[in-house]
Amino acid sequence: MDTIQAIRERRAINFFEPGKSIPDSVLNELLELANLAPSSFDLQPWKVIAVRDPERKKTLRGCAMNQQKVEDAAAVLIMVADPDGVEENKDRVLESWQALGYMQPGAREAYSGMMDSLYGARDSITRKLFAAKNTALYAMTLMIAAKGMGFDTHPMDGFDEACVKKEFNIPENKVVIMLIAIGNLKKGTTLLPRPFRRELDEFVSYENYSRK
Repeated sequence: MDTIQAIRERRAINFFEPGKSIPDSVLNELLELANLAPSSFDLQPWKVIAVRDPERKKTLRGCAMNQQKVEDAAAVLIMVADPDGVEENKDRVLESWQALGYMQPGAREAYSGMMDSLYGARDSITRKLFAAKNTALYAMTLMIAAKGMGFDTHPMDGFDEACVKKEFNIPENKVVIMLIAIGNLKKGTTLLPRPFRRELDEFVSYENYSRK
């Protein structure tokens, strides 16, 4: 499936075919494809917990407003934004830039300082927003790639973050931005037409913000 078709056909589905599984090799291919998503300074401040075991999915369902699709989906991905991604990844990013010719050795300190100042302290709202924005780019890339590989998805915001952190051993300073259920549409399910989408002139303006 080409990219445009995948974008047009991707839907957030509520009914997954139960009992399906995704082989490790296929799931890893999907996660690697999504890892080509853009990120600020290439810092990639995301972590993913792939939940496939039936008992672990049942636990996650308890944190997610008891939604049936959490158990029926082949896997549910917990998308974790990591504010520590700057410190964790910047040395490897800078080494890669230097090795590939993106920067001269003398510029390393300047770029390192730029990363530190741009994204603020580890516990700042600036840092959390940085991590969340970039993790969302990863998540959307993953959903498009999943459709291209023949899977259906549903990004989920209906969950108790404190519960997810407790049950899945996620450190308090991380931000769980969404869950993504992935699998295949339940057999016999007919999707309704895609619901309301705004017209471009309602949200697009050129050169300046337009109050509409």
